[in-house]
Amino acid sequence: MHDPTIAIDGDDLWRATFTPAGPATVHVARLFSAEPQVSVFGDGAGWLESRALDICGTNDRIPVIEAHHDQVREAQRRFGALTLGASHTVYHELLPAVLGQRITALEAHRQWRSLVRTHGGVAPGPREGLMCPPDPRRLAEVPYHALHPLGIERKRADTLRAVASRFDFLTRLTESDIEPHRKTEQLSMIAGVGVWTSAVAGGLAFGDADALLIGDFHVKNTVAYALTGAIRGTDEEMVATLQPYSGQRHRVVRWLQLAGWRAPARGPRRRNVSIARF
Repeated sequence: MHDPTIAIDGDDLWRATFTPAGPATVHVARLFSAEPQVSVFGDGAGWLESRALDICGTNDRIPVIEAHHDQVREAQRRFGALTLGASHTVYHELLPAVLGQRITALEAHRQWRSLVRTHGGVAPGPREGLMCPPDPRRLAEVPYHALHPLGIERKRADTLRAVASRFDFLTRLTESDIEPHRKTEQLSMIAGVGVWTSAVAGGLAFGDADALLIGDFHVKNTVAYALTGAIRGTDEEMVATLQPYSGQRHRVVRWLQLAGWRAPARGPRRRNVSIARF
């Protein structure tokens, strides 16, 4: 599941991305220390530098969250104040989120690697092998037939191009002063970007603590199993169960996941056939 835009060596993080000023790479050394060190490279270095440490959750402000379930209380005790990072690069986060629509995570990771290696660029800076996501101006013009060999069908291809064509909108949204959850909601203004895709990208890009993955195959079952004991649940039941944590539902789900909660598997694993073969 290697992501060609990221490299982690112990407590060193390298990440290549695409900013409003162009491609850029951030290197955070001593990631887990009290004083991580940041270096930036590329045309977008200036834009990225002031935001770089947010990816580590440095500026996340965690309110007091009252636990209404013993399972949440125990996860809080074990993992403490769980900070959420904010990359500020929502274009970057949206692309793999779009690829994750309606397919397995394994296949989505493969398609993301293929998209970056085929249409991305070499990342600026000294880290060898690192690559940037596709330039949005170029991706917006890539015809569908060029994405089909990567296993990307027309609907997701159209959504990728729609995201790329709205890069200026995404930049204004990122730099606006509105609350993170409002930014996440506005992502659905892009054709093909629904609630699930918005939540995936908003949680990562904006540090949206309420980015609940409605429509996800696993999350509703994780919440049901952890908090009610049911092996399977619905999105409606998940929303009702997490209502006491409104505003912090993404953080609460992450606590449960870190604590190891996962609904038991039931039934054979679905086989996924790539359209790239046809």
